[in-house]
Amino acid sequence: MSDRQLHLNAFIYPAGHHEAAWRHPDSRPDRIYDITYYQEIARTAEAATFDGVFFADGPALRTNVQYNAAPGLEPITLLTAIAAATTHLGLIATASTTYYEPYNLARLFSSLDHISGGRAGWNIVTTGTDLAAANFGLDKHPEHAERYARAREFVDAVVSLWDSWEDDAILLDRAAGRYADPAKIHRIDFAGDHLRVRGPFNAARTPQGYPVLVQAGASNDGRAFAARYAEAIFTAHQRREDAQAFYSDIKRRARDFGRDPGHVKILPGISPFIAGTEAAARKLEREFNELTVPDYGLGQLESITGEKLRHLPLDEPVPAALFAGAGDVTDNAASRRQVVAGIVEREHPTLRGLLHRLAGARGHRVFAGTPEQVADTIEDWFRSGAADGFNVMPPYYPGGLQVFTETVVPILRRRKLFRTEYTGTTLRDHFGLPRPRSRFAPEPVPLS
Repeated sequence: MSDRQLHLNAFIYPAGHHEAAWRHPDSRPDRIYDITYYQEIARTAEAATFDGVFFADGPALRTNVQYNAAPGLEPITLLTAIAAATTHLGLIATASTTYYEPYNLARLFSSLDHISGGRAGWNIVTTGTDLAAANFGLDKHPEHAERYARAREFVDAVVSLWDSWEDDAILLDRAAGRYADPAKIHRIDFAGDHLRVRGPFNAARTPQGYPVLVQAGASNDGRAFAARYAEAIFTAHQRREDAQAFYSDIKRRARDFGRDPGHVKILPGISPFIAGTEAAARKLEREFNELTVPDYGLGQLESITGEKLRHLPLDEPVPAALFAGAGDVTDNAASRRQVVAGIVEREHPTLRGLLHRLAGARGHRVFAGTPEQVADTIEDWFRSGAADGFNVMPPYYPGGLQVFTETVVPILRRRKLFRTEYTGTTLRDHFGLPRPRSRFAPEPVPLS
């Protein structure tokens, strides 16, 4: 087996990543509030030795529930239940630095890491929708630059809290009556422009030191943030060359921060329609696209582009002029707009065709083909410096993941690209990441 190994996460989106998945007979929208449904999906991913499962989240109802199933379970709670049904699978949840407070969020992820034996990961987001502000008593959503300034302080404060107990702080000295050494438990006294946190934390350091830090922003601020903090990055690219450019940029930025680029795993999303022949796979994709409701897709597209589109004819080409200036990637919405602009520029689709292109995975790469073709694509991106692995986004659940694990994973294993068994127990083990030292621990004495 080669030294460099592929990483695979299952991105769980309740009925599936295609916007019409809930209408397809192979999906189970009736079970999206049933914890055993997610436990079954997680066990499928674990049986295939996936690195982890990932849940997106946001503190607002963003889905038009008239036309699509709304995922509503809070992901950290959900992953705690999944932890009880699995033994090795990583557990990654999204949580916002804009609408949490550092101490509360530190407790949630610390608890998940302890409960799971070291399998937690935090997908750090700043929240990109105005819909959330009113749910937290705010008149408007904070501006992009302010959100990232708070996010930097937030992560520094949370990691300091997790570090505030040194690894050997617990003594368990029954004879002397000493449970812990107060000298090894530290106030953090964090004071920034946006946040103040005294500490110390109220729980010991976790099995991983602290949960794996994950990030998904592709804006200029998001890239700088990721290069400084992230240990895994979820990203969206339609073309290999764009993914390669992103990959090399992030690795360079990480190196500039004095980090080992190999400790920053880049995982684009891929949403595969898989069948025994390419024609059958494309037919399956068409089945899903024919179930879409244009009004829903238009709402999603208008949200991405910031443009009014409902007056345009569905079966005429999308005007390229709508996307003038899409190359200025100042925030995450702009980066996703850039993905859409690229599709319009290269493919000249009708509006209906564009809606179908985006229906599969909200701008992530959709691929229809045989298991061998899917494996070829994954290997090509992996070997060509476009990805360290993939966030697998099945068009429908649970069957889409089952097909991938039963047909694509064996091919990747035969090619010596993916593990046949777990060699560690924590998410850091799976990603090949070191366990971080507490920033309060004394520097090790060098060997003479």
